[in-house]
Amino acid sequence: MAGRTGQRGHIENHGTRFRAVVYAGRDPLTGKKRYLKKTSDTEKQAQVELTKLLHQVDEQRQPRSGITVSHLIDKWFEVQEHEESTRKTYEGLVKNYIDPVFGSIQAAKLDAELLETFYARLRKCRKLCDSRKSRVTHECEPLSNSSVRQIHAILRGSLDRGVRWTYFAVNAAELASPPRAKKSTPDPPSAEEVAAILNEAWRDPDWGLLLWLVMVTGCRRGELCAVRWSDVDLDRKKIALERSVTRSNQSPTGLKEKRPKGDKERRLTLDPYTVGLLRAHRLATEGQCNELGTKMARDAFVFSLTPDHAEPIRPDTVTQRYRRLAIRNKLRSTRFHALRHYSATELLTGGVDLKTVSGRLGHQSGATTLRFYVAWQEATDGAAADTISNLIPRPETTPRWPHEIIAFDLRKAIADGTYPVGSSLPMNEDIRVKYKVATGTVSRAVHQLRDEGLLRVVSGKRPKVIAVPTPTA
Repeated sequence: MAGRTGQRGHIENHGTRFRAVVYAGRDPLTGKKRYLKKTSDTEKQAQVELTKLLHQVDEQRQPRSGITVSHLIDKWFEVQEHEESTRKTYEGLVKNYIDPVFGSIQAAKLDAELLETFYARLRKCRKLCDSRKSRVTHECEPLSNSSVRQIHAILRGSLDRGVRWTYFAVNAAELASPPRAKKSTPDPPSAEEVAAILNEAWRDPDWGLLLWLVMVTGCRRGELCAVRWSDVDLDRKKIALERSVTRSNQSPTGLKEKRPKGDKERRLTLDPYTVGLLRAHRLATEGQCNELGTKMARDAFVFSLTPDHAEPIRPDTVTQRYRRLAIRNKLRSTRFHALRHYSATELLTGGVDLKTVSGRLGHQSGATTLRFYVAWQEATDGAAADTISNLIPRPETTPRWPHEIIAFDLRKAIADGTYPVGSSLPMNEDIRVKYKVATGTVSRAVHQLRDEGLLRVVSGKRPKVIAVPTPTA
């Protein structure tokens, strides 16, 4: 048995190997004692590992700065630029999850094991309950992977600043692994669902046009709300997407305009039908302004609920109204963003190249488009299967079984004009007698030609030739 080197740490036998063990304080999540452990093949190697572990604990116990996690995050917020909506989300995560557990702890005392345990417990219950003791009091509700990943981003970003500002030497969050991001599974509405919601929405032409424009352009909700008439060139059939509308507590209206996501400004071409709809909408809007004794400004918003169209329609209003519409029509997805999925998948399925689709959507690259909008693959995969099948030369096969021989002879007779398109084949009974086979064998041969698209088969009638077989390459 290896001897102890002191109360803070020791080396112990671990089977045929040696393990260095160092006391690292109490776990702030459970209150239990925590130990750092490292196993080595020899006692000498274990002594080296013990020294390293002791040094790691000393670095955490006596950091260059005693700054707490809460204070460090506050300082990070002061220097890090975030969109207002992102900042609001981050502040909520800090208040509800990070501060209650780590807020008063010195930032230098965090380590990867502690953070990964924290992430794992959040994914089991967002209240970090002890499931064995709290089963009666509440039902555990896990925190989503995306929220846990945002918490990790907050910790990693703030700890990185701490290292840069020499508060401590190691960014523990950089060593920890957050949960994997769940793969996006877009669920665009089908053609039948789109027809249903458009037919109902067009009872209000403004609302119908808004949905139509999302499907045609694939723009984001905030981008559509921010479109002004000065962004629309009806003569050149162009629409500019240069801004986005989002919520803001600092604005008197509760809204503010910002750059589009990824700073991807774009000018999209419109089809003649959509241009006609926009012209009619503009005339109707101008008529409403005239009735109110006002003149519509050049930079008025295309979609607005105010009489003079001076303010944009609220993004939340669009989302809530679409959700009610989707529920009434029993759509699979009630998310307004599904219409953007629909635009992307229909364009890709229709054969539009990936670069063009990516540009219309405002993605940084085609890889982003494929990663999030893959619902088109089933249809295009079928087209690809047909294409490659038609390009490959057909092998010359010799029929072996009775039904194959009958189908081969009938196919050949159709091809050479013995049975032209529009004519009927002999009765099944006549074919049975000729080939001396069972009735079921004849039916099997006829159904094979039917499946190849050469015959139309109706019960009680002779099979009718409807197509000539395609010559093999």
